[in-house]
Amino acid sequence: MKFSDPIIDALFLKRYKRFFADVQLQGKGQKKVVAHVPNTGSLKGCLPKKAPCRVTYNDNPKRKLKYTLQMVKTPSSWVGVNTSLSNQLVWEAFTKGQLPKWNEWDFGQKEVKITAKSRIDLVLWKKQNKAPPPDKRLSAPDFILNRFHFVEIKNVSLAEGNRALFPDAITTRGHKHIQELMELIEQGHSAEMLFTVQREDCKVFSPADAIDQKYGRLLREATQKGLHLSVYPCRLNKNNIQLMGDMPLEIDL
Repeated sequence: MKFSDPIIDALFLKRYKRFFADVQLQGKGQKKVVAHVPNTGSLKGCLPKKAPCRVTYNDNPKRKLKYTLQMVKTPSSWVGVNTSLSNQLVWEAFTKGQLPKWNEWDFGQKEVKITAKSRIDLVLWKKQNKAPPPDKRLSAPDFILNRFHFVEIKNVSLAEGNRALFPDAITTRGHKHIQELMELIEQGHSAEMLFTVQREDCKVFSPADAIDQKYGRLLREATQKGLHLSVYPCRLNKNNIQLMGDMPLEIDL
C-alpha cells in the first residue's frame, strides 16, 4: 500500500490530548508543526522524544491539521501508528488475491453495519449469497438466509522483546467487538480477528494480559467458540507498507 500524500521526515517532540503531536520537520528551516495522531491507544513504548518520525502532508482546506503522524522510529524498528491503514492493507491484500485462506470468499465489503450502533470492518461472502445492503444495517433475514465471514481488524504497535502485544491500553470497545463476533458465530456465521503488526522486530503475537486481562479472557473464550485468529506482520518502507506472511500466535487456551 503506497501513501497517497507526500512523506516528510521529522523529529517527534511530544503527544498531547491524544490526537495531537508536535513534530519538527527536517530540512530547510526545521519548522515545528502540529500533526494529527490517528490512534486512540496509549502508543506505549512507541513515542521516544526526539525520535525520527514520518508524517504525511495534505493541504485540503477542510482539514484543520495538514500533517498526519504515520511512523515513529524506536530503537528496534519503525512503528506504524496510523490505525486506519490496517483496514486499507487488508482490503488491498484481499482484492489482489494475496490472502490464500480467503480464496473461498468471492466478494467483500468494508464497514458493514451489523447493529444500530456497530459496524464491522470487513464482511466476505460467496457468490451464491446475497451481498450486504450498502449503507444499511444487516436485517434479520440477511443473517438467516446468508452465510457471511465477519472480520474485525486491529493494528498492533506494542512490543516487548520480540513479542507483539495487543491491546496497549484497556479497551472497552475491543471487548464489545469480541462479544459481537461471538454472537455472529452463534448465529451460524464465521468470524475472524485479524491483527496487523506495524513493526518489524516481532516474531510472535500474544494478547497483552498484563494490560487488559478482560480482553485476553474474552479473546480466549471466543477462540474456543470458533473465532479465527490471524496475525500479519508488516514491512515498513518510507513510501509504502506491505502486509507479509503469517506470524505465530502464543495464546494459552
